[in-house]
Amino acid sequence: MTSPKTTSIPVDQPFLPHETLGYALKRAQQAMRLHMDRQLKEIGLNAPQYNVLVSLEAEPGASNARLARRAFVTPQTMQAMLVKLEQSGLIERSPDAEHGRIQRTELTEEGRASLAQAHLAAQKSERLAREASTPDAIEMLTRVAEALA
Repeated sequence: MTSPKTTSIPVDQPFLPHETLGYALKRAQQAMRLHMDRQLKEIGLNAPQYNVLVSLEAEPGASNARLARRAFVTPQTMQAMLVKLEQSGLIERSPDAEHGRIQRTELTEEGRASLAQAHLAAQKSERLAREASTPDAIEMLTRVAEALA
């Protein structure tokens, strides 16, 4: 197995935090999030809510804790998001048959319809990001995430 190629930062040059890979990654993530929020606003969603609906599409009946991990938020934040999505009629929750304290969450028909529209909105953001990047950008970003994990 070969080790990943590393590029060292010259010691004699000043460290410029706003010119780092980490800062560029955060700026890109924030720009993607804001663009998606603008696209999804027309549907009545935001990017974190879209993430929840996507997760439920992939894993119907997922628990609050599982959804929180997938959305990179705390269980308390997820609980608040789920309450709002349930009040909007996009999801429904019911107690787990074996573990009464666990709530299983599923998309409603209205949630599936909103998610179909949201996929189209998210694709616009994805298309713009891909047009602005190189063909191997996803592979490179995945390698960075794995190296830092």
